[in-house]
Amino acid sequence: MLRTLLRRRKKALSSEDVTVADQPQVRRAVTAAALGNTMEWFDFGVYAYLAGTMGKIFFPTSSPGAQVVSTFATFAAAFLVRPLGGLVFGPLGDRIGRQKVLAATMIMMAASTFAVGFLPTYASVGFLAPLLLLVCRLVQGFSTGGEYAGATTYIAEYAPDKRRGFLGSWLDFGTFVGYALGSGLVTVLTLTLGPQGLEDWGWRIPFFIAGPLGLIGLYMRLKLEETPAFKKEAAYAASEAGAAEGGAAADPHDEAAATGRGHLKEIFTRHWHAVLICMGLVLLYNVTNYMVTSYLPTYMTVTLGEDDTTAQLLVLGTMLLVVLTITTVGHTSDRWGRRPVFLAGGVALVALAVPAFLLIREGGILLPAVGCAVLGLLLVCFAGTAASTLPALFPTRLRYGALSIAFNISVSLFGGTTPLFTSALVEATGNDMVPAYYLMVAGVIGFVSTLFLHETAGRPLRGSGPMVETADEADRLVARSRTAAGRQARDLWIRLRHPWAHRPHRDRRD
Repeated sequence: MLRTLLRRRKKALSSEDVTVADQPQVRRAVTAAALGNTMEWFDFGVYAYLAGTMGKIFFPTSSPGAQVVSTFATFAAAFLVRPLGGLVFGPLGDRIGRQKVLAATMIMMAASTFAVGFLPTYASVGFLAPLLLLVCRLVQGFSTGGEYAGATTYIAEYAPDKRRGFLGSWLDFGTFVGYALGSGLVTVLTLTLGPQGLEDWGWRIPFFIAGPLGLIGLYMRLKLEETPAFKKEAAYAASEAGAAEGGAAADPHDEAAATGRGHLKEIFTRHWHAVLICMGLVLLYNVTNYMVTSYLPTYMTVTLGEDDTTAQLLVLGTMLLVVLTITTVGHTSDRWGRRPVFLAGGVALVALAVPAFLLIREGGILLPAVGCAVLGLLLVCFAGTAASTLPALFPTRLRYGALSIAFNISVSLFGGTTPLFTSALVEATGNDMVPAYYLMVAGVIGFVSTLFLHETAGRPLRGSGPMVETADEADRLVARSRTAAGRQARDLWIRLRHPWAHRPHRDRRD
């Protein structure tokens, strides 16, 4: 009994264990991380809205349906290399630091997206045109393999524990702002240039804009500092290595690189359950995300025969609805918890996917707008919560690597392939309700994954001490911890001196 009681005893917090967030630095971290997602999803919005046009330019010999499938196949190909990017950038971020890797991914994303605007068409160089498009998409996919996981890790490690949901939601706020900007720009170009002008030269304009956006994002990321959690972890590893060698401690970043934290073997042997939970939640979020953002515009125009402008405006309005509500959902997850939001969203997705697509299929403006709004509100349940939930699954020393690998495997297998699979299934079966059934399956998988998720709202990240907003809050937290430790020590002393006093009544001896 003594051994059990001693093992359960908790050490009181000291002032060194509690980190007070630097509010200006937190704002810079959130802004710089969100801007990277804005640029990434600007490209996705452009590509989704230009799917029909890109099919005509790069795959002109195919039928209209086959052109869409070919375009989305090129889109999906970028996701096949995302796990490779995660394998490279994730562990690297655990070794040399989050900030350096995020700067590198920004450069690669901006350059590959910018290059698409200079590509020759099929009419100019034949088969070389779609091949060059594929190369650009592969580079973009490789770089994004380290982008989202790194950005979520960076914000989570800077955010105070009580506001991690709200601050993390700004990352995906940037996601949908980027998509809205990209899709909105294509809509304006369609209205001003017309289909022929867009096909002749207007499609290049959105990709050219990615260059300046990338330079702004790179400048902001180069100004960032490393996260407090990574600094503490690197310093601890350096001091441990220095003590073991009996010499002076090495530089924290060099030591972090030498130790090789975040090794694949440890991720898949000691943290496999967290990996599976992460993959299930990512599947739920990204199948819904890519269904709405990447496939829905093409579904309404090619499958349902809606007017291009009408379809584009409906999806654009859905993205604006997500943007307006996403930080509210993030704040709600800080108060109610991550699990209730994910559970409610999963159940609602199963129940409402079919009604939403039935409304979209009705045609016109009003009913499809209601259907799109339902899908948008379902999407925001996951988008507003994911960035604060996923990093908390893994400890600091391998958080970036584990999250990169789990996230990108799930996105590659299920998320990014959603437009390809659904368009191919609709083409093969002739059933235009296939997207709704696909969403229902995702909802079931996400619901089951959430059942195994431990609540992390308001709690420190694994492997890190508490993060608070003010010094007064830190003092109160330390004082409460010491009081609790004192009471626990008192209870332990009483149990050791008078063990009979805590036995059940039936075991006592008169």
